[in-house]
Amino acid sequence: MNSGQSFLSLGAMTLVALIILQVNTGFVMTSSTLLDNKLTILAVSLASSVIEEASGKSFDANTIADAVSNTTDLTYPGSLGPNSSESYPNFNDFDDFNNLEFTSTALSSAEFNIRTKVCYVQTNNPDIVSSIPTWHKKITVYVTSNSLVNAEGVQDTVEMSSVFSYWHFR
Repeated sequence: MNSGQSFLSLGAMTLVALIILQVNTGFVMTSSTLLDNKLTILAVSLASSVIEEASGKSFDANTIADAVSNTTDLTYPGSLGPNSSESYPNFNDFDDFNNLEFTSTALSSAEFNIRTKVCYVQTNNPDIVSSIPTWHKKITVYVTSNSLVNAEGVQDTVEMSSVFSYWHFR
């Protein structure tokens, strides 16, 4: 084989190596994107589960057995949260979820930290917290994980909210 053929062979091998490198890079990027999406979907699922669980409870400790017709009969905003005898997952009303913090290992390779806040919100604007009881409570769930990072490598947080309103059939 002469030197011209050797250079052609070397060029062909270099070209094949570059193509293989590009294909492998594509596979790695796709795998990374799939894992990020899987973790984000799981975080959203965990937040949704907490919201659904809270929404299945009574609106307030004072509405478990009887209906109330005045907001002054509801739990004061500073007292939202579980009573001393209650602990998760045995809550009996919506605002027991206030200041709840726990860790979920739903995925063996990632640990998720879940934190919740419950507050009264204004009737006309559920984004504004009310300092007095109203017929509407808002739960906000924050899900974080060391495995959930954004493009800059900073830990990301999934935040979901839902408003739960009191109603009673007569």
